[in-house]
Amino acid sequence: MAPDVPVFAEGITRVIELAKRGEGEVVVLEAAGRGETDAARLEELFTAERQDEWVEFVADCGKFDAEIDKEIDKGKFTLAELEEEDQSLERLRRWHRDLKARDVFGAPAAADADVQLKHCAERFEDYTLRVFAALHQM
Repeated sequence: MAPDVPVFAEGITRVIELAKRGEGEVVVLEAAGRGETDAARLEELFTAERQDEWVEFVADCGKFDAEIDKEIDKGKFTLAELEEEDQSLERLRRWHRDLKARDVFGAPAAADADVQLKHCAERFEDYTLRVFAALHQM
């Protein structure tokens, strides 16, 4: 299920192409509610799915934050660890970008997710400075 908005059009086209290549079949339907309450309910259901995704994203930001704390507490200031944390942050950024594109109606947790991603970037910047300081002391 996806609302009829431009952000999903390319994805639907791609799914159809892939299904044809695999000799599969796709049925694309346009659905509309019989009344305003039906349309509102469809939007509500779609937004609830995005809300769940945002909540999961925010939880992963918390895990990132905890991982940075753990490395600082252990004094693990290596380039290998820095690269690993950089990859984790990039994964969060890609996930955020993808969720933002799908969240066409604006789930409530999106604003918190924006703040959390910014916080993760700040934590990574701080950790980066600590790694370089530790490497220069050697």
